[in-house]
Parts: sequence; structure tokens; C-alpha cells
Amino acid sequence: MQLRHAILGLLDLAPQSGYDLGRAFERSVAHFWHADQSQIYRTLDRLEADGAITTRTIPQQGRPDRRVHALTETGRAELAGWLRAPLEDLQPKEPFLARLFFAAPLGVDGILALLDEREAMVRAGLDQLRALPRPSGDLDALLRVATLDSGLQQGEAELDWLRSTRRMLEAQVAR
Repeated sequence: MQLRHAILGLLDLAPQSGYDLGRAFERSVAHFWHADQSQIYRTLDRLEADGAITTRTIPQQGRPDRRVHALTETGRAELAGWLRAPLEDLQPKEPFLARLFFAAPLGVDGILALLDEREAMVRAGLDQLRALPRPSGDLDALLRVATLDSGLQQGEAELDWLRSTRRMLEAQVAR
């Protein structure tokens, strides 16, 4: 998946400004796809250059003009093609696990501090996910709840793994 596909998917729901897309990422897909505002704007520029979206400028009083982006047929075709394409190979990149893999020089106290920091991050992420609305009704809502549940279950599983890792460390020290 590329960021452009996530943006095309969000624009398929409704035309939005770059700012609106940033908020949509935070409120809907942030637990599985991160994008900062500058990445969103750069990608919107490329999508427009590729003919996948159109942009309408709406003048505003006392504020910068609002640029609202909408899918074109080219954009809808690209989104449909991506949705139908074979799944991408898993290519995980998890900075925390990379750090933990090499953390032995920190000693047990340093590793426990690393685990504490990660646990706090996971708990904060779970709090954010639990605060999201759980839509109901149509197929779109069902899929949004399914991805939300995936994020919640992954967070809970990571907390279990962190507890298990902590117990293994403590057992190592006790020996």
C-alpha cells in the first residue's frame, strides 16, 4: 500500500481538504497507516498531477482559501485496481523491536525502562482507539469496526507480550 491509496480511499468517502484528510487519518486509519500533514499535501499534488483527483478552491473570508479534493474516474479506477490487486508481501518495520533486539548493552534496568515506555505508548494508543466511534449499519461501517477491532486486539496482544517479556527478564535476573 502507498499513501496515495489511503488518500484515494478517504476521498472516495467524500471530497475533503488536505486538513480534513489529516483529521480523517487521525480518526479512522491511524492505527494501521500513519501520515503527517506534509506527506498528505505532497501526495495530493502528485494525485492531481496524475489526474486522479480534481481540486476546487473555495474562497474564505479572513482565512486562506480552502482547497477541496475529489476523485476523478481515473482516481476511482486506480483505487479499484489497488483493491482488486493481490495483497502486498508483508514487509514489517518495527523500530521498537529493532531497538529491543539490540538492547542488551542497556542492562536489565535499561531494558525494563524501554518496556515501560513502550507499554505507556501502547496504552495511550488503545485509549485513542477506544475513544473512536463504533459505526454501525452498512458494509462500510462493518469494515471500519473490523479494522478498529484489529487495532484493539493487536494492542492488547502487545500488552500481554510486554508482560511476558518483563517476566522473562525478571526470571533471568533472579537466577
